[in-house]
This record gives sequence, C-alpha cells and structure tokens, in this order.
Amino acid sequence: MAELGSLALYIAFILAIYSIVGSLFGVYRNLPSILRSARLATYMTVPTLIVATVSLVIGFVTKDFEIQYVYAHSSHAMEPIYTWVAFYAGNEGSLLFIALMLSVMSTIAILFSPRSIDNIRPYVISTLMSIQLFFLTVIIILANPFTKMLFIPEDGQGINPLLTHPGMFIHPPMLMTGLIAATIPFAFGIGALIAGKTGDEWIDSGRTWGIVSWAILGIGLLLGAWWAYTILGWGGYWGWDPIENAGLMPWLGMTAFIHSIMVQKRRGMFRMWNIILIIITFGLAQFGMFLNRGGPVVSVHSFAASSLGWVFLAFMAFTMIFSFSLFFSRYNKLKADRNIESPLSREVAFLINNLLLLLIAFITMWGAIFPLITLIFKDQIVSIGAPFYNQVNGPLFLILIFLMGVGPLLPWRKTTLSNIKNAMFFPITSSILIMVLLFILGVHKFFPLIAFGLSSLVFFSISREWYKGTMLRAKRSRNIFSAFINLIASNRPRYGGYIAHIAIIFLAFGIAGSSFYKIQEDIILAPGQSVTVADYDIKYSGSRIIQKSDHVEYIADLIVYKNSKEISKMSAWRAYYPDFRMASTKAAIRSTLLEDLYIINSEFLDDGSGVFRITINPLVIWIWLSGPILIFGTIIALWPQAKTARSKIKITLPNNK
Repeated sequence: MAELGSLALYIAFILAIYSIVGSLFGVYRNLPSILRSARLATYMTVPTLIVATVSLVIGFVTKDFEIQYVYAHSSHAMEPIYTWVAFYAGNEGSLLFIALMLSVMSTIAILFSPRSIDNIRPYVISTLMSIQLFFLTVIIILANPFTKMLFIPEDGQGINPLLTHPGMFIHPPMLMTGLIAATIPFAFGIGALIAGKTGDEWIDSGRTWGIVSWAILGIGLLLGAWWAYTILGWGGYWGWDPIENAGLMPWLGMTAFIHSIMVQKRRGMFRMWNIILIIITFGLAQFGMFLNRGGPVVSVHSFAASSLGWVFLAFMAFTMIFSFSLFFSRYNKLKADRNIESPLSREVAFLINNLLLLLIAFITMWGAIFPLITLIFKDQIVSIGAPFYNQVNGPLFLILIFLMGVGPLLPWRKTTLSNIKNAMFFPITSSILIMVLLFILGVHKFFPLIAFGLSSLVFFSISREWYKGTMLRAKRSRNIFSAFINLIASNRPRYGGYIAHIAIIFLAFGIAGSSFYKIQEDIILAPGQSVTVADYDIKYSGSRIIQKSDHVEYIADLIVYKNSKEISKMSAWRAYYPDFRMASTKAAIRSTLLEDLYIINSEFLDDGSGVFRITINPLVIWIWLSGPILIFGTIIALWPQAKTARSKIKITLPNNK
C-alpha cells in the first residue's frame, strides 16, 4: 500500500501544477477548454488524495510496520478503534489529512460557486491549488507518510496515550479542517484582486466559507477544551496553551470578517477592510500551523518537534508579502460606495467589534511569539502564562459582549439618542435587575457579576428583536409559533447569527462561573474514609489495578452523598504507559446545570490510601451546551434563502394602425 499511496501523492502533485498553469494560461489566452480541464484537474485531486489516505489507513489496519509512520504511531496492543486517531497522530498523517480536506473544500467551493464570479474563478483555482501545491511539496519531500523502514519491526511504538480519548476522534480533524478552511474565503478575495474585480462579486462565496471555517474552528476549540478537561487532570479546560491559541487567533479574525462582510453586502462599505481582514485571518491560520508543526513552543497539543514549523513560517511570510503587495496595487479601486454617516450606527458598532477582535488576536499572538523572541535574542524560551491573558484579554471580551447586546439595537446609517434610549431601555433595565438579584443571592465578585449582567443584556436584546418581529407577523397569521418560524426564515443570516450569539452567552456564562467560583481541595483518603467538600460527602470505597499488555490501569471507586443520600457512584481512572514513560488520567465527573463534581486520583500510597484532587466547577456544562447551539445557528445562517416565486403575466398591447 505504501507504493500506491506514494503514487497517489505524486499524481495529486502533478494535477495541482496543471490546475495552476492551466487556469492562468487559459484565462490569459481565453481558452475555455483549457480552463475547463484545469478545473477538472482540481476536482481530480480529491480521489487521488482519498487513495493516499485509504492506503495509509490500510497500513494501520494491517499493522504494516514497514511503513515508518505506522510503526511510530501504532502497535499490536493498540485497540483497532483508535486507527483513525493514529492516522493523524503525527506530522505526516495530519498533513495528508489537511491536504485532503483542502482538496475536498476547494472542489465544493468551485463546483458551487455562482456564475457571477466566472471572471474570478480561474484566479481562485490557481490560488487554492498553489496552497495545495505547498502542502503536497512538504508532504512528498519533508513529511512523507509512506517512507519505509530499512527492516520490518515485529511491533510498533504505539499511539500516544493522551490521544486515546473519544474527543480525539473529532477534535483534531475539526481544528485542522477549520484552520485550512480559512484558505477558501482567502482565495476568493485574492482571486478577485488578481482579476481586478474590486467590487462585491466575491462576497457571497467569501461570507459562506468564512462562516463554515468559523463554525468548524469554534467546535474544534470546544472539543479541545472538553478533551483537556476530562483527560489532562488539572481541573480546567482552557489554559491559554500555545496550541489552543493557534486555533483561537484565526477564529477571532474570522469572527471579525463574517461580521464585516455583512456590512459590505448590505451597505457597500468596508471593501478595503474586508480584504485586510481575510488576509490577516489566513495569516493567523498559517501561524497556527507553524506553532502546531514543531515550532519553539512546547505544548501537549502539538505534534513532534521538527523543522517543519519553520517551513510554514517562511510560507506564511511569503503569502503575507504577496497578498499585501497585491492589496496595495489595487488600493485606489477598493473604494466604498458610501461613507459612515454617524457614529450612532450599526456600521460603527461592527467596526469597533472588529478592532476589538483583532486586538485580542494580536495580544494572544504576542503571548505566543514571546517565547520565540526570547529564544532568538536570549537563547532561552520564556513563556507567558494564563494570568497575563486573563488580565488583558478578559476585560476586552467583556466589552465585546456589551457590543453584542448593543449592536442589534442600532439601525443602519444613523439614529438619534432618543431612539437608542427607547431601544435599550428594556434590555438594560432587565440586565440591571438580573445583576441586583444575583448580588442578593451572593454573587459579589465584580467580574463575574458584570459578565452575568452583560450576558443577560445580550439575551434580552435578542429577545426584544425576536418579540417585536414575531408580534408583527402574528397580527397576520394569528399563530405565534408559526410567526416566529417565519421571522427566522425571513432573514436567516441575521437570526442565525443571533442564535450563535446565544451560544456565546452560554460560553461566557460557563467561563465566568467556573473561573471565579471554583472550589478545589487535595485530599488523602484511606479505603472507607470520607471527606466533605462543599455540599458533597465523598467516600473512597476502594481501588482496582488492571494489568494490560502496554499499560497498567489504576481505578479508584468512590460513592458520593448529598444531604445524607447517595447520589452517585464514581470511578477516577488513571494509567501508566511504561514504553512512553507517561501517565494518563480520566477524571470522574458528575455534571449538573449548576456545577460539576470533578475528581482526579493522582496515586495510590503503600498503605492503600489514595491521593485525590476534588474540584467543584460551577456552570461548566453551559460551555459544552454552547456547541450544539452554535452548530444550529450556523446551519440557520447558511441555509439558502427561499426565493419568492413570481408569476409571469403576458400583456398584449393593442395594435394601433
């Protein structure tokens, strides 16, 4: 299978070259047949890369340890269910997965692109395939997953124990797909610039793929947080790890882009700004790949250290120089149809929102590159910890939440202070009442109180918009439910965005509660002994040790009581993998809407006692609930708008002779 996989990579490489050359030559000489064949070459990269992918997967299934990559990331002891995870466990396989996803998304984007971009399409294809060519070159020369061993080992080294988690089936693919998906709107924007089409031709395709990339990245980040929460054993879900930040930065940039592109679509404004945003976002995605490919920063999320990171950094520098040079060459043609008429407008709210998002992204980027700077100038790596990000980015996120509440209440173009007061009276009054109620109930810390208040402001702002629209339609239909459904269907991008905003509220709600009201205790318990933490009585009933072929499992069994009543039996699991000299943990977690009871067992003592870390994490489940809501809002926003059918009426004019 190694020979077949390698052959498929070379064929994909040739197809990408032909697609680039054919697109540019075809448009230069106005040869439709060449343009069509170049487009078909783009489509054909999909089956060739599928062949390469299947070949590698078969290598894992058949335990073909002659393939060096299979040897490095699997073993006879590895459970077959983790074959897919092992496929992208290292640089070589993950790069092949990225190339496949880029090929699939490029094909879908080109195949379903509107006829209005016919003049742009060849340049979009050449941009997409140029980036694909870079990945294929790196895979073939520097990270070939089909390289063979000089001899055939009897067994492989095994899969990284931290990857044997349900979240690993989805989290890495989602994150990698989200990062490379930023290529698609970038290609549409750059393609329009190369073609000299500086109007609004590309924005529908750019917006659609911007939302797709944004949603995939967002879900990938949430799944990564869930993985960290359940398996790393520190009781948290987000530590501002460099690789976590690698996904967060382009997500922030794409958030700015998908909001700003709506202003261009609605008002013909922000043309320059949107091109800048998509270039920066694509650059941030490339920077994330640099960190993930063996950059100077150590992370539990990153792949093995290698020189690949620097190759990605050089490619990022090249694409940024090329893109901004192209932008400045078209600068005079990128003028907006209209100017901002008033600071009290939705356009200005979007602009401030964009600037804040980029500011947070660049602060996060500074924290990520600071170790690189210290490595270059001081020959040592100095990392920036979570307190820096929390203190600097935390208040900025609160301002963003405030803008989420205010933005929907502002009209386009301009308004008056009295109109703003009328629109904001209900949301602000309601949020203040919520804050007063929370204060009475014992929420006295400043930042969580503000966070809860601002989150409620967003909720009541959205509720006000939905209520007004629903009541207007209910006057005609006399059915509130159908009126609400019709309201959502009438402007899916807008109301799908509101649903996504509710997901962000849930996220903020969970982060505020778990960050400021966590209770944590480290306890040593003998079998049969109990401890009280908050409202819980936790009894350590005993332990089990299970010997496996490649690791030893240690299981601590616990019984949890509340108000003298048993509410749960829990088991805290950990394992030690001698070949990796690595321990892995899986927390015992009991979740409710109010809080998580989170228990980790770190070791067993000689007398049979267990060492436990017991944590009460308030409101964490709201973070995970935000995921399905985010997906639902994205589907609504992307769902095609129904076109109103219009009957054609034939009119016969009298024949006046």
